[in-house]
Amino acid sequence: MRAPTRQEFREILAGFDFWLLLATVLMAVFGLVMVLSASGIMAEKYYGGVYYFFVRQLACCVVGAGLMVFLALAPQQIFLKTHYLLLGIACALLLTALFTPLGVEVNGARRWISLGITRIQPMEFAKIALVLYLAWFLSHKKDLVRTFSVGVVPPFAVTGLFGVLLLMQPDFGGAAMLAMLLFLMCLAGGTRLVYLFMSVSMAAGGAFLLIVNSPYRSRRLLAFLDPFKDAMDTGYQLVQSLYSFGAGGFWGVGLGAGKQKLFFLPEAHNDFIVAVIGEELGFAGLSLLFFLVAILLWRGFNVAVKQEDLHRRLVAYGMTLILGLGAILNMAVVLGVAPPKGVPMPFVSYGGSSLLASFVCAGILLNLSRETDPVVRRAAVGGAA
Repeated sequence: MRAPTRQEFREILAGFDFWLLLATVLMAVFGLVMVLSASGIMAEKYYGGVYYFFVRQLACCVVGAGLMVFLALAPQQIFLKTHYLLLGIACALLLTALFTPLGVEVNGARRWISLGITRIQPMEFAKIALVLYLAWFLSHKKDLVRTFSVGVVPPFAVTGLFGVLLLMQPDFGGAAMLAMLLFLMCLAGGTRLVYLFMSVSMAAGGAFLLIVNSPYRSRRLLAFLDPFKDAMDTGYQLVQSLYSFGAGGFWGVGLGAGKQKLFFLPEAHNDFIVAVIGEELGFAGLSLLFFLVAILLWRGFNVAVKQEDLHRRLVAYGMTLILGLGAILNMAVVLGVAPPKGVPMPFVSYGGSSLLASFVCAGILLNLSRETDPVVRRAAVGGAA
């Protein structure tokens, strides 16, 4: 088997969205730099090495980049025809985290699976599996999607199953994320608005009951509304995050010179890494991050719009939603616009599962950004040769 010539390689890459690729790479590199800056002190104290978190994030970046390239060049059937298999795997992983010794409990929540040298968080991959299933369902059942028995019951049942498993962990934020993906996918897929309105009303009522009947969630909600009222307890994390933004000014205090990461701001290298960016790089650094997120979403939705097939269009739309909702919710939490919940910033926050899932979404989008299925294009190129 001979290697492709330069001309054949150019033909293979025709239509490839390099702006999307550039934004992905820049966000990943930006994340590596900020993870190194935000985690060094904690890594040295608890793990005996300044580069502990950075090395692990770098390793996940390498693996994630490999996954992205593979998915960008692979036949589209890998993600268009395997939705049921991926749903089963995601469900099995969630059950494994809950009911087997492999599940790891951290701060009272069983959200991770231990694989020895690393841990994975099933929630990150459940989002992708759910979106691929919803894209297939809404495109192949489009003649019946406006009926209640077909257009509402199956997708809501699958999402509800995942949501119940997440609430058992407990992971209220993850369940809310899946509910948002379901609503937005069904809205784009043609589900009747009256059914969506009914589902939103029921979901809001259920969320209210969960908050009222859980003292912990009630305290977090009250702390979000007025974090300075209990700044040393329930409002502590949000208050420290706001202090970070206030200290940064326009240009920031300098990369590596931030003080909030010195054990003042919990999860400084993880869910609240944007607060560290605000302190060390200031408004200018945050603007750069927001600009990269905007490019990522612009190119992602552009890929969706260009798809002639409804199935592929919904897949691209769903992958962009995963990245976009993650970024928006993370920024809303650290800025005090939304109640605190564990939502990482795609490509930037420390965490292997989130990083790998983000690269998978980018790889699928890059694949769909090309003019034809890579397998079809390679066959065409081979025949021409």
